[in-house]
Amino acid sequence: MIYQENRVCRWTAILCLGIALALYSGASISAEDPLLFLSTQFTPLHEADAMRNVILAGFVESVDFEPYDNEVFMDLILGRTVESVDPELIGALHGDFVALHKVEVLSPVDDVIASLSDRDFIEDFIVLGKLGGETNFFVPWIHATYLMVADVRALAHLPDGADLMRLTYAQLAQWGKNLTDATGEKLLGFPVGTKGLMHRFLQGYLYPSYTGTMVAGFRSNEAVAMWDDLRALWQYVTPRSLTFTRMDQALLSGEVWVAWDHTARVIDALCERPADFVAFPAPTGPMGRGYIAVLGGLGVLDDGIRRDEAIELIDYLTRPDTQLLILETTGFFPVVRLDEAAKLEPGLSLLETAVSAQALAVDALPSLLPVGLGEYSTDFNLVYLNTFTQIVLRGNDIRTVLGAQASDLQDVLNAANAPCWSPDEPSDGACTVE
Repeated sequence: MIYQENRVCRWTAILCLGIALALYSGASISAEDPLLFLSTQFTPLHEADAMRNVILAGFVESVDFEPYDNEVFMDLILGRTVESVDPELIGALHGDFVALHKVEVLSPVDDVIASLSDRDFIEDFIVLGKLGGETNFFVPWIHATYLMVADVRALAHLPDGADLMRLTYAQLAQWGKNLTDATGEKLLGFPVGTKGLMHRFLQGYLYPSYTGTMVAGFRSNEAVAMWDDLRALWQYVTPRSLTFTRMDQALLSGEVWVAWDHTARVIDALCERPADFVAFPAPTGPMGRGYIAVLGGLGVLDDGIRRDEAIELIDYLTRPDTQLLILETTGFFPVVRLDEAAKLEPGLSLLETAVSAQALAVDALPSLLPVGLGEYSTDFNLVYLNTFTQIVLRGNDIRTVLGAQASDLQDVLNAANAPCWSPDEPSDGACTVE
């Protein structure tokens, strides 16, 4: 993907312009109540501010953008709380739409897709919007992934023969050891803190890379080896990882030299000091290079009153210029192909190169985010985090912990009646831990 030259990378600079534009165009904003846009995405404060004050500032009507964690979002949509709301537009991940479709609250959007025929959508994303059937229930909106970023100072300590773009987990551990031996500091970092995304590293990176699955192989012999390797690697991870929500500031401060995180949570480091960092794919394991492909979409509920206005907002959010602005301010990638006439800004170029290399790797093993869990999404994530805490942080016996946590995992899957999703093999009923 190639984008226009001289675009500002960091959202803080664009934020001032967005506020000015909003004030300048204030007279054109509709006098009606704002459109309510409920979302599971852009929940971090700076991302929400970018959505409200920059991205949505160019829309002709006033929009009330309200991001919530998945569980609260589902409660509000399904009326399970006294604070239930009726949003005109919803923004959520593929798996969230699967859960909403299951309870039949979504309106088909085939007509919306048809009206956007001038958009060059990535076709695979349109197919995913059909949720396994023939009817589209969301319009692609954003996509992202998770990958690695390193301070260039760390490159001198790569293990002999290691290729940054083809790194293995064994080499990552050796790299961590080399850094500690050379500096006396633990310089690997992961986002384990509150609101961090460590559970995604476990679910979509380590488990597929070692077992070829996210669920079925949870307590397998391969999983035992995986947890043993992670425990060995962790001796070179800074203890401050337990407080990290996002890795960009830890990279910028020099507290961490090698980190893993979501693209949206490392973009500040790459854009602020592109000459000081490199981005590269996550490591590969015995079964391949596990990674998560994140797809967010836009949808409307079947009882929506202001559907036409919601469609206008979908049109705006999927325009190439808006998609580019989303990338620049949040780190989420466009779902439409953009103009290839000019080069990418340096920090974004680093990110795009790594994202492409990860997806196109010969051993790539893509995973979807958990699908169909709905209100049980938090419980699913907690199983992996509890397993991590007991095995890696507390040093408990691996097989004993996996046996107990596998039972909890199966309970969650059964309660949600969630069939298996990629990379696990499809199932007729709830996905099963073998």
